[in-house]
Amino acid sequence: MLTYPTIDPTVFSIGPISVHWYGLMYLFGFIAAWMLGRYRASKPTNIWTAEMVDDLVTFCVLGVVLGGRLGYILFYDLPFYLSNPEQLFAIWNGGMSFHGGLLGVIICFVLFGRKHNMTLFEVGDFFAPMVPPGLFFGRIGNFINGELWGRTTDAPVGMIFPGGGPLPRHPSQLYEAALEGVLFFVILWGFSAKPRPTRAVSGLFLICYATFRFTVEFFREPDAQLGFIAFNWLTMGMLLCVPMVLFGVYLLTLAYKRNEYPTDRK
Repeated sequence: MLTYPTIDPTVFSIGPISVHWYGLMYLFGFIAAWMLGRYRASKPTNIWTAEMVDDLVTFCVLGVVLGGRLGYILFYDLPFYLSNPEQLFAIWNGGMSFHGGLLGVIICFVLFGRKHNMTLFEVGDFFAPMVPPGLFFGRIGNFINGELWGRTTDAPVGMIFPGGGPLPRHPSQLYEAALEGVLFFVILWGFSAKPRPTRAVSGLFLICYATFRFTVEFFREPDAQLGFIAFNWLTMGMLLCVPMVLFGVYLLTLAYKRNEYPTDRK
């Protein structure tokens, strides 16, 4: 059995102001996306500019934070927040939904695309490979917070989490960091390194994320307020991944059927 490395969720405090590891992880994710986007934009064959990347990341910060929080509230724990409205903005305690954040980012892609005369999928294909590092840091933040732990296990990788009871559990946050962060980035970055038809990268993004998340859900403890949705194994996370993978397959198929490429706007 492994020992859970208890880490103070608060990095430091100055008077009433506290800096939390969870918030820093989001900051690291946005910085990574910005740096990777700038790198891709610097390629001579790319239609993007550094200023466009700056603009898009700014849009996405709002989409991730607002969409992620709203998605968690609506999908996972609406009764609690209706009864405790003072907790609506306490994101340092956790409570962010990837699926809600994705919807928020899609809205930002649409707004950004209108501003720069680009389609939703032209924006999505460029930005999708920059997302996995943010997922990696987000899951590390979950691990430091001691939240979203896995199901009980007698495997050597089991850990006893504070608040998770006396039995060892899968460190499912680290599984997600490895799959949704590291492996996901390697696949998507490598795939997008060569010109691909419009929608192809976005389609692969949806397929890979949904597959990895669905897999890890078998090791992750269902949210206490929801439990299993059906069949004594289906979780809300799994359910939300089903339309993602189906739409991803549709986009990938359509991309290679139409074989369209972004118009050079230089």
